[in-house]
Amino acid sequence: MHGLVATTVDEGVGLMDVTTLMRQAVRLNADRPAIITEDRTLTFAQAWERGVRLANGLRAMGVRPGDRVAGLEENNVGCADFLLGCAIAGAVRAPLYPRNSAEAHGHMIEGTDCAVVLTDPAFADTVLDLPGKVDCLRHVLVRDETYEDWLAAQDPTDPMVEIDGEDWYIIRHSGGTTGRPKGVAYTHHDWVCNCRNWAYLMERMGPGSVVGHAAPISHASGYLFLPGWLGGAVNLLFGAFDPPKVLAMMRAHRVSHMFAAPSLLAALARDPLATTDGWPDLRALLVGGAPITDATALLAHQVFGDVLYQAFGQTEAVPLAGMGPKEWFGDIEGSTPLRAAGRIYPFAQVEIRDLDGNVLPLGEEGEIVAKVEGQMRAYWGDEQLTKGRLIDGWVHTQDVGRIDRNGFLYVLDRADDMIVSGGFNIWPAELETVLEDHPAVIEAAVFGVPHERWGETPMAVVCVGEVGAVTEEEIIELCRDRLGSYKKPGRVEITTEPLPKSPVGKLLRKQLREPHWAGHHRRVSGA
Repeated sequence: MHGLVATTVDEGVGLMDVTTLMRQAVRLNADRPAIITEDRTLTFAQAWERGVRLANGLRAMGVRPGDRVAGLEENNVGCADFLLGCAIAGAVRAPLYPRNSAEAHGHMIEGTDCAVVLTDPAFADTVLDLPGKVDCLRHVLVRDETYEDWLAAQDPTDPMVEIDGEDWYIIRHSGGTTGRPKGVAYTHHDWVCNCRNWAYLMERMGPGSVVGHAAPISHASGYLFLPGWLGGAVNLLFGAFDPPKVLAMMRAHRVSHMFAAPSLLAALARDPLATTDGWPDLRALLVGGAPITDATALLAHQVFGDVLYQAFGQTEAVPLAGMGPKEWFGDIEGSTPLRAAGRIYPFAQVEIRDLDGNVLPLGEEGEIVAKVEGQMRAYWGDEQLTKGRLIDGWVHTQDVGRIDRNGFLYVLDRADDMIVSGGFNIWPAELETVLEDHPAVIEAAVFGVPHERWGETPMAVVCVGEVGAVTEEEIIELCRDRLGSYKKPGRVEITTEPLPKSPVGKLLRKQLREPHWAGHHRRVSGA
């Protein structure tokens, strides 16, 4: 049977659940604005009523507490309905990613035994025929022109489903770049802890705060939705990401807090509208979800001001480290914060271990291993995979890094992306950071390709705005000057096409690397 059994606790232990806390926030903030989208504003009471109606609609379809329901949408009012409705019904939310293929949607739905899918019309074609192919799926609800009438016809009475803090709340799929998606399940209490820890880093959200969601709330931006709601703040949903629109809505609604992945942040900071006026209302712009280059961080700091925060973790264990603008862009003896993922969180245990599992001293490189309240319990329905990543309560991240004497964590790369050239270890992310410092380079990918003498050598693929913006010789010389001769790329490809990325925006180095290893039995050949 797919799924997990949540750990039980002694009766009377007061573990918080998401639904009860959200319901309390409605009672305390009923007439305050809660949700703003491109075309409407909803108070807490109005948004909650829509969630209640959706919950009762799901219950009428046969959804019971603990059943999984998938959602496929942009950041819009339907997305808010989905988040609230599942919580009210006691259903387990399983967000899908719009950029995924129909096949990937099918894997996620089947792997989590979803009974219902709610989808925006734009993505309906990728899921409408799945009920005949995926046994568990019974209904696909398309939010087309009939959705509002359907919702209005549902019972507005809160079903008051009994929910425990140890009941499952959400299954988020890990943003890995290979193999089938891996579902990571969180209980209600896990999610409360997780979101609280994300919010800890920034100025508190409360009435008058406006939390902007440029990235999908189905992904990392969703960590700020709950703290905003519980604090009585507005959650502003921009819809499909478009930099000029997002910047205009940020100004119009006086956004105070926002999450942005590095790629989104770069697009916003480079847009001419970002520099037309200051950002007096912006208090915290949280960056995470992927590595950020020095160039993007410095530009965004210049454009948006002293409001940038960074947080690091994985779907399996998050957050582990973070920092605010004074640390990130400060001068700290013994540390290089601009290259760090942040300082170790006070609520997380983080160690660097060698291949034998030994804890390494500060400053040495090894695998990042962590333990944090609200971390993964298991991969949904995959006991074997869980055993390889969750060992004695510690999550093995498969990221390589080091911790300095001030507690800053440096993430060097994924363990399986390391290049071994002539006996030297080379981390692609280090070269990518240098390459993206070049003013003509929009983005860069580095990976190992075969080399007769050295076993393998770094190859760089760089995306530029126009042909002739930079030469191969300039790229190689930049790396030689900044990192030394042995780390320079042996080959460079220059393109004007965007580099391939996963549905959650992670660079697909392996996709670029694969053609160069055709005919080789191993994907590494370093000494």
